[in-house]
Amino acid sequence: MSDHVRIARSGAVLHLTLHRPEKLNALTTEMAGTLHAALVDAADDDGVRAVLLDAAGRAFCAGQDLSDPAVAPGADLGATIERAYNPLIRAMRALPKPIVAAVNGIAAGAGANLAFAADLVLAARSASFVEAFVRIGLMPDSGGTWMLPRVLGHARAVGVAMLGETFDAERALAWGALWQVVDDEQLAACATELVERLAAMPTRALGTIKRLMEAGWSKTLDAQLDAERDAQRALGGGFDFAEGVAAFSAKRPARFDGR
Repeated sequence: MSDHVRIARSGAVLHLTLHRPEKLNALTTEMAGTLHAALVDAADDDGVRAVLLDAAGRAFCAGQDLSDPAVAPGADLGATIERAYNPLIRAMRALPKPIVAAVNGIAAGAGANLAFAADLVLAARSASFVEAFVRIGLMPDSGGTWMLPRVLGHARAVGVAMLGETFDAERALAWGALWQVVDDEQLAACATELVERLAAMPTRALGTIKRLMEAGWSKTLDAQLDAERDAQRALGGGFDFAEGVAAFSAKRPARFDGR
C-alpha cells in the first residue's frame, strides 16, 4: 500500500486522495496498486455508494513518475501497464457505483486518463489537461486510446494524442470531456456536494446506467434494447423502485438504500 494515497470514509462516500504534492502527485506503480485495491474493496462493500477521487496540492496528477524504475528506458513498459495501470482503469470502469473526479491544476498523461476514467469529472477553472506521452516517444495508455475518442470525438482525440498540446478546463468542457467547471475555491465543496448527492441516489440504478452506457458502444440497437429490457426488469423488482414510486405518490423525498 502506498502512503501517497489517502483513503477515508464519510458516510456512504469513499474518498481517495492522491497525496504526493511535492511531486505534483506523479503516479508510481505502488500508488496505482493502492487505488486499485481500494476500488476492489469498494465494489464489495454495500456501505460505499459513491467514490470521490481528488488530489492534494496544486496539481491533480503530473502523470507517471519517470523516476520509477518500472518505467526506466529498457524496462518492459507493457508489463508495468498490465500489472499496475490496466487493473486500475478496469476497476474504475467496472465499479457498479459512480466515481467523481475533482481535477485541480494539471492532469497530464496517465493522470489525465485517470480523471477521464471517472463517471463525472469536475475541474477547477485553472485546471488543464495534456496527453503528454508523445513528448517522450510514447502513446496514450491507461485507457486513453479508448476513452479519448469517446469523450472528445475522433478528430480531437487524435489531435491531442499526436500533438501533445495542453488544453484548459474551459476547452475540455466545450469538447464534452467534463461535467462542470467551477471556480478554484469552490472545487472541493462542489465535488463533495455532487458525490454526496450520488451516494443518496438509487445505487443499483446508477451502476446499471454506467454499465449499459458503456456496453452500448459495442452493441447493435436491437441488442441494447434487449439489455435495457432485462436491466429494467431487474431494477423493477428492487426496493429502490418501490420506494421511488411510494415517495412520488406521497410527495415526499425518496429514501433510497441501494437495493
